[in-house]
Amino acid sequence: MLTKFETKSARVKGLSFHPKRPWILTSLHNGVIQLWDYRMCTLIDKFDEHDGPVRGIDFHKQQPLFVSGGDDYKIKVWNYKLRRCLFTLLGHLDYIRTTFFHHEYPWILSASDDQTIRVWNWQSRTCVCVLTGHNHYVMCAQFHPSEDLVVSASLDQTVRVWDISGELPKFRGQPHHVWRKTAIA
Repeated sequence: MLTKFETKSARVKGLSFHPKRPWILTSLHNGVIQLWDYRMCTLIDKFDEHDGPVRGIDFHKQQPLFVSGGDDYKIKVWNYKLRRCLFTLLGHLDYIRTTFFHHEYPWILSASDDQTIRVWNWQSRTCVCVLTGHNHYVMCAQFHPSEDLVVSASLDQTVRVWDISGELPKFRGQPHHVWRKTAIA
């Protein structure tokens, strides 16, 4: 084991490594997000604007940003250098389980208990796509690291792979799309 530190919470809901610095974000059941230096075992900062548990957390790979999603149905985009929430994205109708930044485009992926996966443009602050098809809570979703795919897993006992390659050019000029794609289960 490299290091161990105490979060002062019995229920850590999410984790994210910073891509370059020795930092970890922890999202907690009490609604607090903590930024840790894991080499020094020190708490750098705390962020507390969610009402209830925070489940999804992800650092942006190039910008001084991170995204969080919680049981308050809110997605928040934070600037850790400015030490504040920049804006909140609304649209999910139930708990948000995961949030991830896209590796190339200005998008955020979110999965929710409302049985949907959403893609958001964080620059325009709009939902650009809703993936529907699951029949129960969507527990997690993630962008493929190099291909135009999204994978999602649900309590409906399916894992679905969504091909979004045909829709990518439409994202840049359209504010909202609802996709109904055939999934690989």
